[in-house]
Amino acid sequence: MQDDKNLSEVHIGDQKIIDNKELNLLESLIPVVILMCLLAYNIFFVEGQEWFGAYTNQYILIMGGIVAAVVGFFNKVSFATMVAEVWENWKSVFVPIMILFLVGALAGTWLVSGIIPAMVYYGLQVLSPEIFLPASVVIAAIISIATGSSWTTSATVGIALVGIGSALGIPTGMIAGAVISGAYFGDKMSPLSDTTNLAPAMAGTDLFTHIKYMSFTTVPTILVTLVVFAILSGTIDTSGSADISNLLASIDNTFHISLWLFLVPGIVIAMILMKTKPLIALGTGVVLAAVFAFIFQSDVLANLSDSKFEAIINSVLIDTNIETDNDKLSELFSSGGMNGMIWTILLITCAMIFGGVMDAIGALAKITKSLLSVATSVFGLFASTVVSCLGLNAIASDQYLALVIPGKMFKKAYEDKGLAPENLSRTLEDSGTVTSVLIPWNTCGAYQSSVLGVDVTDYFVYAIFNYLSPFTTLLFAALNIKIRQLVKK
Repeated sequence: MQDDKNLSEVHIGDQKIIDNKELNLLESLIPVVILMCLLAYNIFFVEGQEWFGAYTNQYILIMGGIVAAVVGFFNKVSFATMVAEVWENWKSVFVPIMILFLVGALAGTWLVSGIIPAMVYYGLQVLSPEIFLPASVVIAAIISIATGSSWTTSATVGIALVGIGSALGIPTGMIAGAVISGAYFGDKMSPLSDTTNLAPAMAGTDLFTHIKYMSFTTVPTILVTLVVFAILSGTIDTSGSADISNLLASIDNTFHISLWLFLVPGIVIAMILMKTKPLIALGTGVVLAAVFAFIFQSDVLANLSDSKFEAIINSVLIDTNIETDNDKLSELFSSGGMNGMIWTILLITCAMIFGGVMDAIGALAKITKSLLSVATSVFGLFASTVVSCLGLNAIASDQYLALVIPGKMFKKAYEDKGLAPENLSRTLEDSGTVTSVLIPWNTCGAYQSSVLGVDVTDYFVYAIFNYLSPFTTLLFAALNIKIRQLVKK
């Protein structure tokens, strides 16, 4: 009988890292290599990326988990240990899954109530194509700093910006990249952000020292991002102002547009700023939108169903498509409700299976320790931290593990090199927090893709801030810029 005596655990708050002295590096990498090969084959060689149907990525993640479990069995890890760790992972994403369901309901009710159409209507008159992309970065950054949440930013202003930009003829991948760039800048720099609090806790520094030190790499990166989006805005071919009058007329003919509709998103954002729990804030947004739909959009509800109440319920649960006299707007004014979030929720669930088994068998700890062993120089230490965070975002499919595990494993190494802990906390955020959204099966990538309605492969190249951040932190390390030493007491 397996007794798991080969396993040891390190607890950090609610998180734990499992080490397995029976497991070697090659065995740890077997599930990772197989997973990456299967995903790569599906992406590059299967037409339509549906090797096993619509849920191919979910099946592949489960296959990776099965391979990891087999490796675990051969290294004296019991099935009960693996199940327990998968269950812990599932519990950690219960609230995000509930948020996803509510975001689906929010999108549906905000559509039939006229809130999203009103945002598009007024936004078309304010945001011109020439400044739209950099303006989207700034707007998303401001909201994210205020709320401390990139997820909330995408679920509110992000959805609106994608709608406005789409109506202007701007590619959705560019818009989503701009929103995500701004949202993750704000998420990193906000003292209200959970990751911004977690990173310094793992490294052993305080919150505001971490934010101040992080600004040295973060501010230049966002400035470069703004310049790139400003250039892109000047080169893209949009429908521009010539089509705006027709679009405005189509929206006005379909919906009752009123500034009163902005009361609902205003209340939701105010609740979030007052630190109301996201489930309560988003739930309030759904209920208020339903009420406003009855008040302002009686004709829209009547066209959707014989029963107005049934039309509201359908907007919460299933697909809703509102036809206009403009094909572009008809495509834009559609929502999947809660049903539209099922694919994403299953992806997150399967990712937690793979990540949980990998953690249970000690593979995550083994891979990170191996990276640490080759970090002989200061730059090598920074590079190993970056690679570890990137790898864990892909392997564990969770940005929190991408901060917790490297934070624990590398903390002493930074001290031994005479480096202040804010070097580690900054690197964790520059490479762990922001790159999570670039992985399709990571909880962040799956969420943002689903909420904004843009595939990760479409916005990846335009999420400029996110993929430049690790390079910026490595550049600073290579040139020895703002690498703070420990103060000898």
